[in-house]
Amino acid sequence: MTTTTATAGSDAEFLQVTEPFRREIVAHCYRMMGSHHDAEDLTQDTYLRAWRGYSKFDHRSSVRTWLHKIATNTCLTALQSRQRRPLPSGLGGDAFDPTDDLLQDHEVPWLEPFTGTVDDVSPGDDADPAYVVGARESVRLAFIAALQHLPERQRAVLILRDVLQWKAAEVADTLGVTTATVNSLLQRAREQLKSSRPTQETSSTLDDEAQRALLAKYVSAFERYDVDAIVELFTDKAIWEMPPFTGWYQGAEQIGTLIRRNCPAEGPGDQILLPAVANGQPAFGLYMREPDGVHRPFQLQVLDLDPSGKVQYVVAFFSDTMEEDFARFGLPATPYDAPARTAPSPWH
Repeated sequence: MTTTTATAGSDAEFLQVTEPFRREIVAHCYRMMGSHHDAEDLTQDTYLRAWRGYSKFDHRSSVRTWLHKIATNTCLTALQSRQRRPLPSGLGGDAFDPTDDLLQDHEVPWLEPFTGTVDDVSPGDDADPAYVVGARESVRLAFIAALQHLPERQRAVLILRDVLQWKAAEVADTLGVTTATVNSLLQRAREQLKSSRPTQETSSTLDDEAQRALLAKYVSAFERYDVDAIVELFTDKAIWEMPPFTGWYQGAEQIGTLIRRNCPAEGPGDQILLPAVANGQPAFGLYMREPDGVHRPFQLQVLDLDPSGKVQYVVAFFSDTMEEDFARFGLPATPYDAPARTAPSPWH
């Protein structure tokens, strides 16, 4: 066998054993970085490092564990030169007054939404059901935002221990520290997480029918530009934030005031919402009618639903590249190119 043939065979074997874990590695890097773009880049770095070292891989651990070890250290190296990625509510301070002027800050590296459905972050059909649930919950925006409050090594330890359910000794080996250090870092991370996470429930327990009904009301209220109806859909302590705008707002009435004062829509038909999925949560691409009469990408809304059947949290993401961002979430450049709304919902 020639060297070229041997290399080709090794490459084929490498891809065969590692590609099934790529979506997990992207999700892992996203948890570490808070940026979908960084996660994709660092996943590429992880696979390049793994390919280079595959000939020395002794299979004492599983391929999945080996890849996660490489990814963790790749992310830790990257985090040394990057700032944390907050949402506006993570900058500190009380909720803003919705009657104040809106301020933007493009210098802050804001938290980014994560593409895909809940199945895209699950570790496969043969995984422990508890691990599957944990993996899905661990890419929700509220959790990712809370992770941003943790120092890098605490973040890594918490993800490896509480999300991936590794043993302390495995984490210690990955990070090159003692088991006692891992336990100490985990304790501090858990305490910090409790103080930084939002007060709302982290996930909805609504059944499919109730969730669909609530989201249909949400779409209808926005598309009719019925702010009173929008307000009725939020809990009393609901939070609304919209990076790169620095303010965050709490309470259904306050959110209503914010929308009335700042939304460029003037009446029914100015806004069209199309469904998407972000961070395993219901999301909408909101298209706004512009002066030429064409609806174009305006903001990506990611929702968290309360078990009582209302909306408890919305992050409305703006960017200078909304059309590109919409495409990443499977949304068309204009809503007129979307499939008929009788199509199955992407949330289930």
